[in-house]
Amino acid sequence: MASFVRVAETGDLGPGQGMRVEIQGKRIALFNVGGTYHALDDTCPHRGGPLSEGQVEGDAVVCPWHGARFKIPSGEVLAPPARTGVSCYPVRVNGSNVEVEF
Repeated sequence: MASFVRVAETGDLGPGQGMRVEIQGKRIALFNVGGTYHALDDTCPHRGGPLSEGQVEGDAVVCPWHGARFKIPSGEVLAPPARTGVSCYPVRVNGSNVEVEF
């Protein structure tokens, strides 16, 4: 059964920033888009690039390895070379804690 796991504090991640967190050995990319937090798989499906290290452009992230673009709120692929999107995870803010359902 999934439950919410604390992964960061709201002050850890400013608007337009991403960071890698780990939940039960799985790498997750956590993003702050205009004060709303989103969590995606951190691994680009094209060649495994770390999305958490990618450039955030509005509500999209660009993979730092080969430039694939993904919509942060949904994980859908916006531009190749990736052909598929990435999984998203529900996020909630509980006080100053950012929590991801996993």
